This record gives sequence, C-alpha cells and structure tokens, in this order.
Amino acid sequence: MHFVDAKGILTGKNGFQGMNIYRGCSHGCIYCDSRSKCYQFTHPFEDIEVKQNAPELLEKALKSKRKKCMIGTGAMSDPYMHCEKELQLTRKCLEIILRYDFGVAIQTKSDLILRDIDLLSEINRNAKCVVQITLTTYDDECCAILEPNVCNTKRRIEVLEAMQERGIPTVVWLTPILPFINDTQENVTAILNECIRTGVKGVIDFGMGLTLREGDREYYYEALDKHFQGMKEKYIKQYGNAYELPSPNAKELTGVFQKICKENGILSTPEGCFDYMQELPEKYKQMSLFD
Repeated sequence: MHFVDAKGILTGKNGFQGMNIYRGCSHGCIYCDSRSKCYQFTHPFEDIEVKQNAPELLEKALKSKRKKCMIGTGAMSDPYMHCEKELQLTRKCLEIILRYDFGVAIQTKSDLILRDIDLLSEINRNAKCVVQITLTTYDDECCAILEPNVCNTKRRIEVLEAMQERGIPTVVWLTPILPFINDTQENVTAILNECIRTGVKGVIDFGMGLTLREGDREYYYEALDKHFQGMKEKYIKQYGNAYELPSPNAKELTGVFQKICKENGILSTPEGCFDYMQELPEKYKQMSLFD
C-alpha cells in the first residue's frame, strides 16, 4: 500500500460522475480485468495506491456543482478492500455525498459495506443510493477459488438482504461466467433465485462469458493451472488468444436469464441497469436549480 495526492477525483458526464479512491485490489479474483496492461499500472496490482486526498477533492468538486447527480464508485477498484477498514476513505466520501445532497451508486464484493449502511440509508432517503453486488458462483467452495480474499457468495446475499430491509435498491453483477467452470444452468438459476428473493432491481450480464487481455490472461491461466488441471489447455484450444470467451452454453444460459428476469420484473440489460443507476430522481434535479 502506498499513498498519493491525486489531482482530481471525478470523471464522466454532468449527469453521472465516477470516482476511484483506490487503484489496485487485494481481493485476488482470478479473472480480474483491472489487471490488464491497458490500464497502465506502474506498481504491482496488490500494492494498493491510496488517493489520500480523495475526500478533500470530492468536497471541492461537489461544492462547485450546480446540478445534483449520481456519484459512482467501484467500477475499477473495490471501495471496500481490506485497507478501507482502517483508512475509512470510502466512508468519508459517503459523508460528503450525503452532506451535499448527491446520490451514489456503489459497487463491491465485500460485506464491509454493511459498516456504512447507516450512511447509505440516509443518502437513499435524501437522494438515491444503489448498492451493486457481484455474484458469480453460488457454490462457496468454487467461490473461494475464484474470489479468494473476500467474503463468499452466501455472505454477499446477506448484504442484499440487509439492503432490502433498509429499502436500498440493489443491482447484481452476474459476471463473469467462466467457461467450463461456473457456466451451468444450476449456478445461474441459483443466483437468480436469490436475486428474486432479495428484491434485486436489476441484474447485469455481458453475454455469459469472460474477457481476457494481456496482463489478466496470464494471471488467470496461472490460477487455472493451480486449481483446474488441464483447463488452461482446454481454453487455448477453444479460444486461442481471443479477447471474448463466450461460454459454449451462452445461448442456453442467456435464455434462462432473460426468462427469469422478465417473469419477475427484474431489469436485465446493461443499458437498463445503467440508466436506472445513473438517474437521480427528478425532484432532486428540480431542487438543485435553486441551489
């Protein structure tokens, strides 16, 4: 872990702003796209870069904004990595978002988010809060291999339950689905049944498969050699050096996914989910005109 003073913290359009408080991650997920060389990390991925002035930058930015909007975090680096427990930079940023009447869409795999459920509830009452949880693998033994340094799927489902009890809307990322590993109808159906039970607003799926590029491909294949004997060779034979690796079961799984979501009124396209998460209720937009 090392500390830097960032020059800025928010990126994106006026209607939706994204921020990353950290760079790198300690969760150790074997498929992590953020390891890819295209993101130009100049330090080891597990050596977390901490933007120590993130709260100050965020407050300065929100003070100057005339229109309220949703603030997103967690797209590149989980805001609830292990170091957050002590540093509390995510919590400080949530306090600022609440103070200035903005909304938040926050994405994580960690149950540490429950520490901040008080703030998330207040933000949701005051403006809007959407909590996004990644669920890839219902079987916890497999989950421990794929996502080794973070809480298991059952615990993340408990996070969804806790958010439901507080009236905080949730979105689940059902991605990636790894060919020959978790790409079964049993796995996808089990996860979706929990989404129904916990009242999830939307589920994001990018085609029932995996993407690999330089940097994360090597890390993924090393994990396959360690945990799934012969699987790397199977991947190379099936996909070569492709970026997109659709599951051989993609058509079947997508059909199951879309049917279950439609029958239960769950948003099921990435566009629909993103539109929902990025939209702040009209009354808050109107209020902001008088700021």
